[in-house]
Amino acid sequence: MGALVVNVSAVGDVVRVFRRLYTARFPIRRMRPIDAYQAKDERSLNHDNTAGFNCRYAVAPGPKHWSVHAYGLAIDVDPVENPYVEGGRVHPRAGRAYLDRSRVRPGMAVPGGLLVRAFAAVGWQWGGRWSGSPDYQHFSKTGA
Repeated sequence: MGALVVNVSAVGDVVRVFRRLYTARFPIRRMRPIDAYQAKDERSLNHDNTAGFNCRYAVAPGPKHWSVHAYGLAIDVDPVENPYVEGGRVHPRAGRAYLDRSRVRPGMAVPGGLLVRAFAAVGWQWGGRWSGSPDYQHFSKTGA
C-alpha cells in the first residue's frame, strides 16, 4: 500500500502499470509522496521510495530546466535497486550494490523485465536506456 502523486493525464497509464506489477507481485519497497521527505529527492531515494511528482529541476547538463517529475509525468521506482549513475556518482549510494545489472534481483528494472515491459505497454520510456547517464529507476511519459 502506498500513495503516488502524478499528473491527471497520467493516471490511467499509472493505474494499468501498477495493477500489472501488483498482480505479478513485483516488489515496491516504499511508496510515499515526496512531501513525506520534505521535498528532498535524496532523502526519498535513500529510503528506496517510489515517487512521482516532485517540483524540482532536472539533474541534467546545460541550463536549468524543470524535471518531468515537476509536471507529474515521471516516476522513480525502487531507486536503491535501480540507481541513477551520473558522472561516476551513484544515486542513492546504496544503489552501488545493484550496478551489475546482469545479476538480476527482485525490484530491478532490466531490459525485457516485467517493470520495463509494464511501462512500455502504456508508451512510457525507461531512463535505463540512456547511454551517458543511465537512470534505471526513471520512467516517463515524455521520454525525458
